[in-house]
Amino acid sequence: MAPKQCQVCKDAQSKYKCPSCLIPYCSLGCFKKHKETPCAKPVPITEEKPTISVSNLSVANPELPIERPLTVDATTQILQKPELESIACSNEIRNALSDESIRNLISSIDSAADPQNELDKAMGVEAFRLFTDKILSIHM
Repeated sequence: MAPKQCQVCKDAQSKYKCPSCLIPYCSLGCFKKHKETPCAKPVPITEEKPTISVSNLSVANPELPIERPLTVDATTQILQKPELESIACSNEIRNALSDESIRNLISSIDSAADPQNELDKAMGVEAFRLFTDKILSIHM
């Protein structure tokens, strides 16, 4: 297998791969330059019509797969891949998710028969409201 070229500087032979998106890089300098923009593991692209569903997202109990369609009134409400990646790469969001109470609220919303009602209740909890504000500030 031939050595790969650094995808950051395009000059040197790569010795490493980004742990998030797997692009090859040659040095710490190139890694730091690459990390100036958020990245994530590549996801296979499908040509299917986009659908939104909640599946296997339970934080507290991962063996509870829940599959239900979500209704979105306007396609502008659907986050695109770059927006999702920036949220997923946010240290602020990751730190907030280290709070067990936040994870439990997300799990209760995800597994509820009436998720909208559970979300409305969760918005009454200041820590959860701050968490959602962080997500919205990244999205907007």
